[in-house]
Amino acid sequence: MDTIIEQLKEVLEEDQILTEEPMRKHTTFRIGGPADIFVIPKTIEDVAKVCSIAGKEEIPLFVLGNGSNLLVADQGMDGIVLQIYKNFSGISADGNELTIKAGTLLSTAAKAALAEGLTGFEFAGGIPGTFGGAVVMNAGAYGGEIVQVLKEVTVLTQDGEVKTIPAKELELGYRTSNIIRNGYVVLSGTIALEKGDPNEIKAKMDEYSLARKTKQPLELPSAGSTFKRPEGYFAGKLIQDAGLRGYQVGGARVSDKHCGFVVNQEDATAADVMHLIEDVQRIVKEKFDVVLEPEVKRVGRF
Repeated sequence: MDTIIEQLKEVLEEDQILTEEPMRKHTTFRIGGPADIFVIPKTIEDVAKVCSIAGKEEIPLFVLGNGSNLLVADQGMDGIVLQIYKNFSGISADGNELTIKAGTLLSTAAKAALAEGLTGFEFAGGIPGTFGGAVVMNAGAYGGEIVQVLKEVTVLTQDGEVKTIPAKELELGYRTSNIIRNGYVVLSGTIALEKGDPNEIKAKMDEYSLARKTKQPLELPSAGSTFKRPEGYFAGKLIQDAGLRGYQVGGARVSDKHCGFVVNQEDATAADVMHLIEDVQRIVKEKFDVVLEPEVKRVGRF
């Protein structure tokens, strides 16, 4: 790794390069061992240079937002973690469209839509992630999904080209897209909304916010919904009906408040979470013959 670090120092400032950085500091689960190299770019040029070095040296590169929907291994992560977050935050409005930088929090983007009197993005206000991450996984809540409003995305390709791609070419589906498969790094995107009544928009956002506070375990670290919604079922209901409310492995626990969430109850490890997830999958399959697929992305040295 010393050679890689020397190359990075030639193109970035020293405070942009961290070594053996604990990933628990950068995930909403508050779980994860050290990343070999953790890089904080300030410009698109920085991103391109880091990607170029990783490609040339054939080492793993993982693009991180604010670390929601993520479980990092206790042993940490190989290669480079490239964080596109606060340095890549910003929104510009043009009529009924908002262009949003990849590191912008969805909550910030939803508030910007409200300020512009634009409706259609209320669902995103409480999703704990960045816009870039939301595009990659076609994030959604309360019947809304990114695919419903996304017009286009600007990405950095594997060849180092900055390219704008129409949303229809991203193969956006339920919690999926072709972005990672194609090796794209999301830089920004444009959403198209509709003019609405600010009072009605705020009322809907407040309704969703209250529902989250009432029904979800926001007081404990988690990665959001742990499992994808199985066709014809709700994951949380299946887990509850299987008698697993409050089921705990080590420091990881099925939330007492919402069984669709695994929470970090007591300094949980990634191994605790994985053991719990596997137990839940096995028991639900035995009782209901339904396979639960994790929504949380697992990365690192498992």
